[in-house]
Amino acid sequence: MRYYPLFLDLSRARVLLAGAGEVGRRKAGDILAAGPASLLWLDPAVDARDLPEALRLHPAVEYARREAVPEDAEGCALVFAASGSAGANHRLALFCRERGIPCNVADAPEEGDFIVPSHFHDGAFALALSTGGQSPALARIMRRELQAWYAEHYRPLLLLLGRLRQPALAEGNDAGSNRDLFRAVAGSGLGAALRRKDGAAAGRILREILPETLHKHIEDLLHGLY
Repeated sequence: MRYYPLFLDLSRARVLLAGAGEVGRRKAGDILAAGPASLLWLDPAVDARDLPEALRLHPAVEYARREAVPEDAEGCALVFAASGSAGANHRLALFCRERGIPCNVADAPEEGDFIVPSHFHDGAFALALSTGGQSPALARIMRRELQAWYAEHYRPLLLLLGRLRQPALAEGNDAGSNRDLFRAVAGSGLGAALRRKDGAAAGRILREILPETLHKHIEDLLHGLY
């Protein structure tokens, strides 16, 4: 395994993005969706007025029409070199490597420290996959197929487990008991019943697994899932 899989919390992170072309705009959207503390976004050839309004006016964005210089990476948790200049991307990546700052290089992944997997999000659920840089095109196809499969097989069950969490934890049981409860629900036939839109079967399964004190929540747990 060449790359270490990881999900990063960017809520306290400063991020640098060099490049506001098609690739840069796509990366900006993904970065901002993760809620960084700030995003310094630079491109010498693109005026801010030409950027999509949702990106340009995002409160975390600081945009400037200039080329990124290596020193811009100081204090950043992540750097994305996606400008139209291979030389500028190379210099930025070299600066980051010397200082231990993770850098992604769009046009030369081997010069960077990480690649961005093909991914999708659905609320709390996130799926990311990679072909190790061998074929991003195939990774996108696989992601679309898995996204459709997830929506059919697991989305209703995930929503129900999310709804169950608060009332179950409010019971005040120990962590081991809660773990066993959630494992029992997740590993039961509940997902199959929801896929069949069989509300009666889903209700029976929940009544068999959940303690009686949680039975009053079953109707709310199943609402709109079949």
